[in-house]
Amino acid sequence: MELADLLQNFGALWNPVVFASLVSLAALLVWLAFAPAAPRRDVRDRMDDYLDRDIVIEEDLRQSFFKRAIWPPMRSVLRFLGRLMPNKGLEATKLQLLQAGSPARMSALDFYGVRVLILLLAVALGFAIGNRQGGMTFGLRGALLAGAFGFIIPVYWLRGRVRSRKNRILRALPDALDMLTIGVEAGLAFESAMVRVGEKWDNALTREFRRAVAEMRVGTTREDALRRMAERCGVDELSSFIAVLVQSSQLGVSIAQVLQTQAEEMRVKRRQRAEELARQAGLKMIFPLALFILPALFLVILGPMVPRFLNLFATLTGGE
Repeated sequence: MELADLLQNFGALWNPVVFASLVSLAALLVWLAFAPAAPRRDVRDRMDDYLDRDIVIEEDLRQSFFKRAIWPPMRSVLRFLGRLMPNKGLEATKLQLLQAGSPARMSALDFYGVRVLILLLAVALGFAIGNRQGGMTFGLRGALLAGAFGFIIPVYWLRGRVRSRKNRILRALPDALDMLTIGVEAGLAFESAMVRVGEKWDNALTREFRRAVAEMRVGTTREDALRRMAERCGVDELSSFIAVLVQSSQLGVSIAQVLQTQAEEMRVKRRQRAEELARQAGLKMIFPLALFILPALFLVILGPMVPRFLNLFATLTGGE
């Protein structure tokens, strides 16, 4: 009797909901079994994490509650959204993020997730505004325009960050080379001179110097560390300097002589760049002069004459 009751209760529990749950669980287990494994991280990525570990721990202690408690789960959501994007330009985006200084320590998937999230928010906002103003048709148009605009905004923002960081590195390069030259001529090793430059200033270039020295200390060769630094910066002048430095080191040329020559060349290029910007200033001033300054000037000068002309025209019209 007890066995029959048990079988009856078991049959009552075996309903379509339980059956669907078991099938879903089985499908999930099969997918996990045959899913491709996560790609193995190469030595460069693991070394980057090792070099950044102490910096990350120190910065985490000084960060706000949002970055410590809210940003990690948001980052998981962004990575999930980023996997919805095609991986066609993943390497190019990763390089741009490196050259931008890794803003918010975003990976390429995080950046793709930000683009998808902004796209969804822009589509929802554009549809809501357009539907309120002119109905369903205007809502769809507004969603399309807002979505395209929101999808492109992060790309231009990242390009602006890359351009700004390259300009900062380019401006700091001549002074850094002068300091390197002085240190090497005073008897310091090249790595020690780079450390001294990193202690002297705190900018994008000196941070890259400190990172390159840290890579050298964990076993990376000088040539590889310098080439990686040039790749992260993306500045042509710095890449040329590193190429000459690596070639001279392989040929046995004195580093002090190479640094002195390169520092002088960088000073000449900085002066030429300043002269070029000075020549462009006149052309760049035409547009604000024509759009803002001249209309205001005409308004101030000719404004008091407007009532007199109006009175004159009124008198002439009344006399006719």
